[in-house]
Amino acid sequence: MADDKPLRKISEAFKDLATAVNSKTPDVEVESFSRACSLVSPLFGCLGIAFKFAEMDYVSKVNDLSEASKSIATLQALLDRDMASNCVRNAGSHSRNLLRVKRGLDMVRELFEQILIAEGNSLKDPASKAYAQVFAPHHGWAIRKVVAAGMYALPTKAQLLKKLNEEDSSARIQMQNYVVASAPVILYIDKLFHSRNLGVDW
Repeated sequence: MADDKPLRKISEAFKDLATAVNSKTPDVEVESFSRACSLVSPLFGCLGIAFKFAEMDYVSKVNDLSEASKSIATLQALLDRDMASNCVRNAGSHSRNLLRVKRGLDMVRELFEQILIAEGNSLKDPASKAYAQVFAPHHGWAIRKVVAAGMYALPTKAQLLKKLNEEDSSARIQMQNYVVASAPVILYIDKLFHSRNLGVDW
C-alpha cells in the first residue's frame, strides 16, 4: 500500500459523509461521496483473487460516479436525472452504478463487523459470511463458485493488517469507526431509491 493509513482515511471520510446524511437537510454531494468510496477501493485489492471481480466492478463504478460529479451536484439529483431520462435500470446508468457501489460499501461494513467478532487469524469465515450476506443474492452460480474457490486464497488477518499498515488495536478502532459511520450513509442511499419506488434488489 502506497498510503500510510488507508483505514484511517476511509473511516474519516465516512464520518464526514455520515455528518452530511444526519444533518437537517441531508444532501450528499456526488463528489465527496465518490472520493470517499475511492478510498475503499484498495481494500478489495488486498483481499486477493476472491474479490477480484468486486474490485474491478467497484472501481469502474466509482470512476463513473466521479466523472458524473463534474456535472451533477448531489446523489438526489443524480437519481432524478436518470428517472427523467427513463434509464435508471439501464446497464451503465449512474443510478445502477450508485447501487453497485453502495453494495460494495455494505460488503466492507459487513466484513469489518465479522472480523471484529471473529477469533483467530483466518479471514475465510468473516469474508464468506459477508459475501453470503451482501453479494451472493445478486450473483449467479458461476460467480459464486469462483468466489468460494478464491476464499481459500485469502490473506490471513495479520497479512491484511500488514498491507494496511495497521496494528491489531488501531485497525479495530478504524474498522469500528467505519462500521458506525457507513451505516447511515448506506441507509440514506437505500432511502433515496425506496422513496422513488425504485427498490434496491436489482
